[in-house]
This record gives sequence, C-alpha cells and structure tokens, in this order.
Amino acid sequence: MKITILGFYGGYPYDNQATSGYLIQTENYNLLLDCGSGVLLKLEQVLDPLQLNAVILSHYHADHIADVGVLQHYWQLNNGIKQQPILPIYGHKEDQANFSKLNWTNATVAKAYDPDLTLKLGPFDVNFLATKHPVTAYAMRFTERKTNHSFVFTADTAYMDALVAFASHADLLITDTNFLAEPTGAKWHLTAEESGRIASEAEVKQLLLSHLPQNIDPKKLVTSAKKVTNSKLIVKYAATGKVIEI
Repeated sequence: MKITILGFYGGYPYDNQATSGYLIQTENYNLLLDCGSGVLLKLEQVLDPLQLNAVILSHYHADHIADVGVLQHYWQLNNGIKQQPILPIYGHKEDQANFSKLNWTNATVAKAYDPDLTLKLGPFDVNFLATKHPVTAYAMRFTERKTNHSFVFTADTAYMDALVAFASHADLLITDTNFLAEPTGAKWHLTAEESGRIASEAEVKQLLLSHLPQNIDPKKLVTSAKKVTNSKLIVKYAATGKVIEI
C-alpha cells in the first residue's frame, strides 16, 4: 500500500500547498481520500485523475471537499481514457444536501457508506468511527486484504479515547494535528501532544501529523508529539508529495 500526500493544511490552502487530500494506491487501484482546495492540481502531478477508481470523503467541510466540483468537471470534459465511465464518490448521508452534490451527470455518482458496516472498496476493507467535530465526520481505517496492512486517518476531531482502539497496531496513523498547544475557546481538532498520545497508546508503527496549522513550524509539532511517545515510534509531519509505503 502506498499513500501519497497531496494536501495537508487545515482550513485553507497556503503557500502554494493544498488542504486535505491523500492518494492511496495498491494493486493498480487508485483511491482518493478527501479532495480539499488545491488537491486536483497536486493529484495531476502524480496521477491522471481519470485513472482514479474511487473517491471517499470523511466529511463535507470545504477544506476536505472544495475540489470535488472541479474533479467532476475534469471527468465530464476531459476526453482521455478513463478507468471507468463514471467515478464513484463515497460519502455519508447524514448531510443529504452535500451528499446529493456528489452526483454529476456523465461524470460521478454518489455512493453512501454505512459507518456501522465494513465497506469493501477494491482491495481494501474500510471501517469507520464517528469523530468529535461540529459536523458529522468519520475517521477511517483502511486494511489491505492481501497483506493485512492497515492505515488509519482520524479525519477532523477533538480528542476521543475511542481513537486509541480504532488505530490499534496500525502500520500508519495520520492525525488531525491543528494545534501545538491547547487553544482558548472551542476545540475541534487535536494538539500535537494528543496525536502523540493516541499513536503511543495504540502502538502504531508510524505517526504522520497532518491537517497542519499555517503559522507554526511543523518541526515544533513533531517535537511536541515525541514528548509522549516511545523512541521506536516514527513521527513525521505531512508534506506535499511525501510517499509512505506500508
């Protein structure tokens, strides 16, 4: 399984970098996880978007879906060779208005995932966990059936004990790490230390900090996360084009 980082900022694109987007590949299967602002351009640098097999969305905040519309136009207007005539886009149905927009004539079709069930998606089994966020959002665990390798994406969330069990012994954990320290006021994202604590208690092999703040050196986030992890845990921060193979 190969994961390529296409976008990693939270909220809005910054310094020519995109918001949330990850390309997951194995056995000639190409899956796009989230499609935030700027992601389509970054995807075009590593894969013809027409070669996608599917898209899956954690939730419908703009920094995770802003480029869905232009991806739909790409599939509608581009005359290149496609993996399949219609691209399936998977999302939850708790927000029916946004879910229905995943349908685009002659381009994409909305597919609902049931968060209480395992989704069979190409070579992957996908499991879901509702997160703590102002809108309905789901963390996801992707397991490659052939190898049993697994990758967990927290999506957007404040701290939840349930994330530890959900990420247990994963080969890779990508966390929403929008804060270096506890913010004042409402808190709907993880701090770097909370990301490190979840990864350590879940005994994952690698931790990648993502959904990063625009105004903080990511090396400081890694340092903070490492304060609560063991020395064997690999901790890195997301960057465009970074590839992780598990």
